[in-house]
Amino acid sequence: MPPHHARLAALLAAGGLACAGPTLAAPAPSFQDLLAQSALAPRRAESQAQVAAAQGRLDQAGAWRNPELSLEVENFAGEGPMAGLDSAETTLSLSQSLELGGKRGARIDGARKDLALARARDAQARADYAAALAVGYAEAEAAQLRAAQAQELLEAAQSDARAADLLVEAGKEARLRGLQAKADAQAAQAGLDQALAARDAAFGRLSAQAGSGKAFDSLSSSLLSTEASVTDAAPADTPAVLSAQADRDSAAAKVRFEQLQSRPDLTVSAGVRRFAGDDATAMVAGASLPLPLFDRNRGATAAARAELTAAEARLNQARLDAAADLAAARSQARSATAQASAAAAGEAAAAEAYRLARIGYEAGRLPLLELTAARRALAAARLQTLEARLARVRALAEAARLAGKPPFGA
Repeated sequence: MPPHHARLAALLAAGGLACAGPTLAAPAPSFQDLLAQSALAPRRAESQAQVAAAQGRLDQAGAWRNPELSLEVENFAGEGPMAGLDSAETTLSLSQSLELGGKRGARIDGARKDLALARARDAQARADYAAALAVGYAEAEAAQLRAAQAQELLEAAQSDARAADLLVEAGKEARLRGLQAKADAQAAQAGLDQALAARDAAFGRLSAQAGSGKAFDSLSSSLLSTEASVTDAAPADTPAVLSAQADRDSAAAKVRFEQLQSRPDLTVSAGVRRFAGDDATAMVAGASLPLPLFDRNRGATAAARAELTAAEARLNQARLDAAADLAAARSQARSATAQASAAAAGEAAAAEAYRLARIGYEAGRLPLLELTAARRALAAARLQTLEARLARVRALAEAARLAGKPPFGA
């Protein structure tokens, strides 16, 4: 580990201890463990509930229609022979509607396709959430590192200000240079306060994103320095395309279901009739079939066909987008990795330049302006390295999201 990274690690540990207090706060686990623990996070619960709802509709689709029990009393409370109940006829019957033409099978098939669609969307939501959580984790780590860097820069500025005071007292620097050094130290203090506020906000967002009951205040592992390869996948296997295919299949099943709705259902009944006047009983039976003269469900069928056409268009576009997005994500990930390596090399050079400038300033060979410029160059280089590493995580997370895989081997 480079020396300045070791110092940053020590500052991170100190910052974690300083944040400990009466509130329920704890270090966030590793990204892999946090992702596993976040299976029931509110952002994951919605798509899981949609799968459960689709499963319930599939169970309901296979249910048979309930039979009907009816009781009819005729020829009573009239006049003459029909007075009272002496001539009443009582009929008790049971009727059952039978779906014809494969309606029940089409309904079950449509519900099964809807369940497949819900599962495909849940898989896509899982990939989206994993990528978003990885970015949130990396952003919290970056915010913590910025705070540590700001603390280190403050200490460096304060040390430079003390050195400037000594040189002013020795008559080797003008009093103006000492005041400039103190102003730089005050600016570094303001930068530290801002970095600490940004760190707290980033950890708050990570806690909410993970659905954690505790507020995270530090990290137990690093994601910015984790080595990972670019996740690749065939365009046809991406969650976006699979979800669009399931949507198309569901729309096709709805067309078949609406086409069968024009076929009438048969209702059969059987029962027993009691003749009070003759003290006799007889069996009764019947059947009814509606005539599809006016309503043949043409409008609903046409609407289902139009929805199928739209689903096919979405599928074709999803295939085109998947190929383009995967290629762009792979290229972006490679570029971000190269930029992170170059930024790290630049940071090492800036750190060495600041070390030499400080030695020269303390020996009286370099002016304060040179030291200040070297320190600011080091701060900019560290920030550039951090931003490059964060961009690398974002690019790798996006590539994994498009491929439908959890990033960083989670």
